[in-house]
Amino acid sequence: MAEPILSGYTRSMTNDLDIRPADPAKFIKGRTGQWELIIGLEVHAQVASNTKLFSGARVGFGAGPNEQVSLVDAAMPGMLPVLNRYCVEQAVKTGLGLKAQINRYSRFDRKNYFYPDLPQGYQISQLFHPIVGEGEVLVEKDDGSSFTVRIERLHLEQDAGKSIHDLDPNATYVDLNRAGTALMEIVSKPDIRSSDEAVAYFKKLRTILVYLGTCDGDMEKGNMRADCNVSVRRPGEPFGTRCEIKNVNSFRFMQQAIEYEARRQIEILEDGGRIEQETRLFDANKGETRSMRSKEEAHDYRYFPDPDLLPLEIEEAWIEDIRRSLIELPDDKKARFMSQYGLSSYDAGVLISDQARADYFEQAAKGRDAKLVANWVTNELLARLAKDDHEIGDSPIPPAHIAGLVELIETQVISSKIAKTVFEHMWDEKGILTPAEIVEKHGLKQVTDTGAIEKAVDDIIAANPDKAAEVAAKPQALGWFVGQVMKATQGKANPATVNDLLKKKLGV
Repeated sequence: MAEPILSGYTRSMTNDLDIRPADPAKFIKGRTGQWELIIGLEVHAQVASNTKLFSGARVGFGAGPNEQVSLVDAAMPGMLPVLNRYCVEQAVKTGLGLKAQINRYSRFDRKNYFYPDLPQGYQISQLFHPIVGEGEVLVEKDDGSSFTVRIERLHLEQDAGKSIHDLDPNATYVDLNRAGTALMEIVSKPDIRSSDEAVAYFKKLRTILVYLGTCDGDMEKGNMRADCNVSVRRPGEPFGTRCEIKNVNSFRFMQQAIEYEARRQIEILEDGGRIEQETRLFDANKGETRSMRSKEEAHDYRYFPDPDLLPLEIEEAWIEDIRRSLIELPDDKKARFMSQYGLSSYDAGVLISDQARADYFEQAAKGRDAKLVANWVTNELLARLAKDDHEIGDSPIPPAHIAGLVELIETQVISSKIAKTVFEHMWDEKGILTPAEIVEKHGLKQVTDTGAIEKAVDDIIAANPDKAAEVAAKPQALGWFVGQVMKATQGKANPATVNDLLKKKLGV
C-alpha cells in the first residue's frame, strides 16, 4: 500500500521560510555592524505515563539502579516492542493543545548509533512520518507584546539510559532505568529572535504540557529539556549555519547558553572565519558552550522503518474523543479571567502561568472582589511563598483565608494597611485561625467611630497650628496630617473618614 503524503511534515528548520520581520531592537551589535539571532528549540518532554513506550516496565524517579528495566529495555535477544497506547494518547492530546495537525498515519523508525547506555544499538523514533504535524504557540512577554512560534512537528521516541562517570575513576557505570521511557520531541521552527524569547516560549510550552497532564515539566529531574539551535546572520540575509546546544534544563542556563553561543559565532564571522555545524554542550560552571561532536545529518544515523512495529493508524473518532476530554488551556483561561473577573492581562497571565495558582485564585475569588483577591495572591502571597521556598500547592494559607481577608477589607472591618499585619499573622498561624479570629485576638479591628477619630484629628490640628495654616496654600500637606492621625490611632482609623474630617476642618 502506498504511504500517504502528510502535509504535517515540513522541511527542516535550516531551509524553512522566514516569516518574522526583522526587529532592530533585538539586533546584536558586533564590531563590524548589526547581527540578527535566529533560534529554534527541540524540546524533549517525558510523557506522563506509569510505564514505558514499548514495555511494561515502571517509570519513576528515585528507584535504585536498574530496578525498572524489562527484558525489552535491556534488548535481550528475541524481545519485541509493544506500543503503549496511553503514550500515543498523550502525544495526540499534546498535539491538540498545540493546535497542531494530528497525522492519522505515522510510523516508527530505527535511528542507528552506538552509545553505552543504548542497549539496542539504535533508538526507536519517528523521522519521516511523525504523529503530530504543524501547530503553533502564542507567547506573551512581560511587556504585554506577543509573538507566535510555529511548531514543525511532534514525534514519539524512546529515551536512552544514563551513563554515570563519577562513581569510579577507572570505570563508567550504566543505569538503564530511563531506557525506553517515552519522550515527545517538540520541534519549533526558527521563529525565535532572542534569548528572552526562547525562555518565554519554553515557559509557555511547559505550562501547556503541565495543564494537559502530558508531562510534569520537572526540569530538575530531566523530564523536560531542550536542544537550542542557534545561528546568526546579517539582517535581511539568509539563515546562517546553526549549532545545536544539547540538553539545556533550566531557564537561566538556556538564556546564558544562547547569549554565549551568539557572541561566539559573531566573533568567528567577524574575524573572517566560518561556522561549523556541530553539537555543543553548555558548561554552567564556566558559562560557555564547548564542542561535543560535528552535527550529524539524518543519513548518518541510517534511519529505516522499524520492522518490529506496524505503522500507526489512528481513527478520527478517537482523536475527537481525546479533543473532547481536553481541559481549559492557558490561553482560554487567561481570556476568561480577564472577561469574567475583570483582571488585567498581566495579572491574568501571572495567575494562569501555573495551574495550581489559577485554581487557588478561583477558590479564593468566589463571591469576593476578584481584583482585590488577585492583588493579594500575585503580590503578598506569591512573594512570601518565594521567600520561604514554598509552592502554591503547599501554601500554609488556604484560599478560604485569602477570601476571608478580602471580605474584612470589603466590609471595612480592617483597612488595607491593617490587612498586611493580619496577613503576617495568617502566615505564622499556618491556617489555624481565620482572618476574623486573628483580628479579634490581636485587637486589629478598624476604628470607624467618627467621634473617636474626630477627637484625634482635633488634637493633631491643635498641636500643629503652623502646619494647619499651611494646608490652604499647600493642599498636599494634608498627607502629613493623615499620617499623624493614623499614627495616633495605631493605624486603626478608617482612612477615608480621616481624610474627610481633615478636609472639612482644614478647609481643603
